[in-house]
Amino acid sequence: MITLKNDLLTVSISPKGAELQSIKRTDEGLEYLWQGDPTFWGRKAPVLFPIVGRLKNDEYRYNGKTYPLNQHGFARDSDFHVEEQTETTVRLTTTSSLQTKEHYPFDFQLSLTYTLEKNTVTVSYFVKNTHETETMYFSIGGHPGFNVPLASDTTFEDYYLTFLPRRSRRQIPLVGSYLDLESTTLAQTNTEIDLKRSLFDNDALIYETKGKNTFSIHSEKTTRSVSIAFEGFPYTGIWSPPKKEAPFVCIEPWYGIADSSEFTGELNDKLGIQQLEGTESFSANYTISLT
Repeated sequence: MITLKNDLLTVSISPKGAELQSIKRTDEGLEYLWQGDPTFWGRKAPVLFPIVGRLKNDEYRYNGKTYPLNQHGFARDSDFHVEEQTETTVRLTTTSSLQTKEHYPFDFQLSLTYTLEKNTVTVSYFVKNTHETETMYFSIGGHPGFNVPLASDTTFEDYYLTFLPRRSRRQIPLVGSYLDLESTTLAQTNTEIDLKRSLFDNDALIYETKGKNTFSIHSEKTTRSVSIAFEGFPYTGIWSPPKKEAPFVCIEPWYGIADSSEFTGELNDKLGIQQLEGTESFSANYTISLT
């Protein structure tokens, strides 16, 4: 286990999946990150790569060949090695292999950097197409879960979501695991949304996001809060398991999105897919701020 620490926060990261394992207040030990109870959801903050969401029939086609690929891809179960580490930052990397090419035919390098500064954790992605000439298609995103409630004398329903800038955003509903693009609506993210279980009856809330955004979890009954700030991520999901009393909420910035039920299956035609030409690279980051 890798540990980063400063005066305010102590953060743990596993080389397995380069996944956050804990974000605690250094002074009092308060845990902000969901701790992965399989009764509700066994993961904590998986890295979604090389797809985000579920593929139609858990497969796609590329250059005339069909590849099986499970929901959210394989990075979350991959072994990463530490390239650099200090007291407050670490960079972990994994690369393509014969095993990954059974599911994803591209040559790649994927690096995650975690940087701790004051009360924030910055999560940085770096993706490189390591093939000289072939175009690479991919998606990437975050899936961090946060404990709700954050204070022992509060309940799930005492919290609410806030969105900056305060404006309406397009929301894409799900039918099962797939997008219902024809039913896209304008969501009232220009105001607070109270947390309640019924919000997630149809699974994740998925918003189209442009420019700079900050999505937060607050309560009037405690000063404890979580904010996710990001720029350029075209989609963001907010999720808690439907039909369960799960004590957490995920805020998920994505460069990619699930398939629709009408999707043809061709990877290069997939909604939200990113593209890198030979030897090109991609970078993005989001910041978790805690009070």
